[in-house]
Order: sequence, then structure tokens, then C-alpha cells
Amino acid sequence: MPRDADELVALLDLETIDDDLFRGQQMPTTRPIVFGGQVAAQALVAASRTVPAEFAVHSLHSYFLQPGDPTVPTIYDVENLRDGRSFLTRRVIAQQHGRPIYAQTLNFHVHETGLEHQESMPDVPAPEDARPVNRGSIDEEHADQWDVAEIRAIDTLEDDPAHPARQRVWLRVSSALPDDPFWHTAAFTYLSDMTLMGAALSAHDQSFASGEVFLASLDHTVWFHRPFKADDWWLYDQHSPAASGGRGLVLARVFSRSGELVASVAQEAVMRKVRS
Repeated sequence: MPRDADELVALLDLETIDDDLFRGQQMPTTRPIVFGGQVAAQALVAASRTVPAEFAVHSLHSYFLQPGDPTVPTIYDVENLRDGRSFLTRRVIAQQHGRPIYAQTLNFHVHETGLEHQESMPDVPAPEDARPVNRGSIDEEHADQWDVAEIRAIDTLEDDPAHPARQRVWLRVSSALPDDPFWHTAAFTYLSDMTLMGAALSAHDQSFASGEVFLASLDHTVWFHRPFKADDWWLYDQHSPAASGGRGLVLARVFSRSGELVASVAQEAVMRKVRS
């Protein structure tokens, strides 16, 4: 997995095979499966290569169908579903070994002005005052594979009985990205799959590193509200409204350091107690 912004951009910069067909390479990893954020971000890059430059992605909705093999490239097949004057829609199927492993539908929008409102950013400590996260506490076996992200946890959450499963972290790409806003969108998509299910586990006194819970992402959705820089601090304000039937749902708001609500994220995952 990438160790810094340069390696992340190289990983996401797909090879064009044919019209609407792209190949995503892998990087050396000790993980047995491909990181979900990588497939989501590579699929976004593939779809973006098929739309005019004046269109920017405003939402993506996706399903993880099969675990990805980290030893072979991933093929991304882009289908044009709609070309309108203001909105474009694409569907991407990621394939390995002749079978689909991931499906993503994206909408792109030409920038326009209109009505605006947003929820307020929570009152939280600055990233410099938050706790640096020991990557081993997230994923002890593959701690070095989180080097592309800098993460700081906010441990002082106000009491809120109505929302028992919550988590807040500051996140950013660990080194400088290119100035092109596109790479910030792609890099954010990669990082958006990090830490989310920790919010669902927080209500059960569990963590990623406990080894007592099996987690596997089922779907992942992102709405992009405003451009922002993924290599500057952004607040990942996460809560889990429900867990049942072996699944957990997490919803998240993403705020820039200046307080703008720049994105919203939703993810559901398999969440099962590991049997002895």
C-alpha cells in the first residue's frame, strides 16, 4: 500500500487499455485482500477519465462484491449511462480473474450557484491537540500500511445518550498532493474507507485490533458538497445509528478545518463476533 502522497497518486493513475477500459496496478502489501478504499478510488479515477473536464463528481454509490486479489491488476470497465447538460452518470465494474469484485455508480455535475446551507461543525479540539493514533491499535499486523494517512483521535466526546456509537478523528494525507483538485477528491475517496467501522464498534467496547470481531465492507457511498484539500486536516465526524443481524451502519460528516461541511459518507459492513 502507498506510504505517501506520491505513491498514492501513482497507484490511482490508471493505465488506459481501450475506450472506457482501464487497468489499475497493485502495490506490495502484506494484506490478504485489496483495501476497499483503493478499489473505490481507482473506480472513481476510471469514471472521471470518461467525462469532460468541466464536470466534477458529486456522488458515488458502491458495493463490494468479492474480496480483491492484491497480487493481480484490477480491470475497470466504465459504462456511460447518461450524458446531460448539467449531469453525467457512469457505472464502473471492477473485475479480477474474469469476475466482478466491485460495482460503482457515479454522478458528475457542472458547477453552478444556488441556495446554500449546512450543519455546524462540532466544537472539537484542534488536530494539534488531538491524540495521534497508534496505527497498531487499528491494524497491528499491517500497521505500516497506514503510512499514507495521518490520523488523530478526539477522545473528549460530549455525553449524548441518543447516539451511543460515535467516533471523531482528524484525518489527512500524510504528505503534499498535487495542486489539481481532482487528486484531492481521489485521495479523499481512498482515505474515506479508513476508521469508519470504529464508530460502530465503540458501542460494544471493541476495536479493530481486538481480533474479536470480523469486519468486511458491504457498500460505500460518498456525497461531495464542496472542494477541499485532502492533505490538509479534515474532521471525520462518525456515528452508527444501528447494528443488527450481523451488520453495522455508519454515517459520517466531513468538515474542513475552517468548518465547511465538504462531504458526507455512509457505509454498511458485516460485523460479526468471531467464534472461538
